[in-house]
Formats: sequence, structure tokens, C-alpha cells
Amino acid sequence: PLFFPGVRRCCPLLCTVMPRLRSSSECLSLSPCQRECERTAFSFYCAVREQLPVWLLEEMRSMEVFCWDNGSPRAFLPSEALLYAIVHDHQDYARYLLNRYSVGALRAPSCSFCCCPGSGTPHLNVAVRYNRVAILSMMMEALKDCAGLGKRREYLDGCGGCVHAADAGKTAVQLAVELSHSDCLLQLLVHDARPDGLEVALQKLISCIVSERQQAQRCLDFLLLFQSKPPLLPCLRDEPQRWQGVLGNRVFSWLCGLAPSPLLLQALRCLAQSGSDCITSLPDFLQPHS
Repeated sequence: PLFFPGVRRCCPLLCTVMPRLRSSSECLSLSPCQRECERTAFSFYCAVREQLPVWLLEEMRSMEVFCWDNGSPRAFLPSEALLYAIVHDHQDYARYLLNRYSVGALRAPSCSFCCCPGSGTPHLNVAVRYNRVAILSMMMEALKDCAGLGKRREYLDGCGGCVHAADAGKTAVQLAVELSHSDCLLQLLVHDARPDGLEVALQKLISCIVSERQQAQRCLDFLLLFQSKPPLLPCLRDEPQRWQGVLGNRVFSWLCGLAPSPLLLQALRCLAQSGSDCITSLPDFLQPHS
């Protein structure tokens, strides 16, 4: 899990960034400089959480607050500040960081922010887990500044974050499918992320509770939209009658390689290439449905 200097060393499931309270003995073992860094780092955490103005946060980050890194104090990096902005949904601050630093704000945090050096960039996974659709959209725009489509896809399809986190080994797309965060999933797919997780989406659809079924269905439909060719799914072969009832004859036949994709699916796929707004703004009867 992420290590936020002056905050909590292990952030379970990347779900909560809460201040870490040290015991009296721990506090006494710290140097005065390290104690001051922890105090100012905590004040920065609180300032972002309280949605203070961007100009004040940037003044704090660049001049007044420090984290402890490899035996010395240093200022927070833009990529580290962005993680705070994502967690606390401070959209104005996220927008400023991404506009000002572009892809620099999406770089991997310093090793002092994570217990595993070289763990990669956790920003996409954190945004998906917290369902920060607006900030994720800003991040997608910033990624357009990457040098080449290959670099952007490498970032989108990476398994960022600490290897000890619950999300370890999962791409942002796989995490969005697992959590049924369909709006995040659509943002990722429209910007060329690999449409992984179709079998997980199928299992999620039939196992989720009724209140989650609509979002699970949307995730499945979005993945189907962005499949260039039907993947080989053992579950369809093993239980054909069950999945034929879930998917319908046309989609089932296409996924089994027995028929071309339905015309509506082909039309929606072309529309989706123009952007996520073109799909989400369609009337209900034209929304993707298996």
C-alpha cells in the first residue's frame, strides 16, 4: 500500500488516507526535523481534505510543507499532491496540477511514498477505486501529451501501485470492471486502454446483488463495444445455455465465433470512437445493452 509521509504508512486497499498517530515512544525517537516534517505533511493532508483554494495549496506545497525522504526534508512532488487531490476529490487542485505539470503530475511518486521502490504509478487505480470520474477525465486529457500512442497505452495498461496493495497486478480497466465503476471504465476504453476483464464482467453480472446489476451490465456492454474480435471464453463453451440466456442469441453467437457482431454493436462501436460523451448522451433505448 501507499506510504504517505507524515500520514499512514500502509493505506489499506488504497481506500483511505488517514493520519497515522504515533505513540509517545515513536515520537521521542524522531529527530526534531523529522517531527516538523510530519507536522507540516499532516497540515498539507488536512488542507487538501478541506478543499482549500488552489493558490494556497500550491504555496504550501512549494514553500511551507515538507515530507521526510531518505534522511532529509523535501517538498511534495506534483504527482504526490495529485494523489491527495484524487482521494479527496479536490477537482480544482487536480485540474491545476494536470494543466501546470501535464504528464509530470502522473509520474510515479518518490519511493518514500510507497513501501516498494519502482512500484509504478498508482494514479489511475486510485481514481478508479474512488470512482473519481471527473478527475480521471482530466488525467486522460493530460495523457494526450505523452510522446506517442505506445507510451500512452503503456501507462493505461500498467499495473500501478505497491505490490502489497489489494489492487496489485490489476490494470485500471480490470479494477473498474471488478468494482462495476462503469463511467470510469468508459473513460479508459475511449482513450485506448485494453478492454480486459470480459470474463470477470460476465461472472460479476450473474453474481452481483440486484442494486449493482445495472452498473455491472453497463461494464459488460462497454467491454463488448471495444472488443476488436471476440475473445475465447471457456465459460461460454462450458455452459452455453446459461450464457445464451444472459447475453441473447446474437451476442452469444458472436462471442462464440459463429456469427458477425450485431449491427447495433458495430454502429455503437464507431460512435464510441468519437468520445465517451457520444455514448453517454444517447437516449436510453440506444444505450449499449447486451
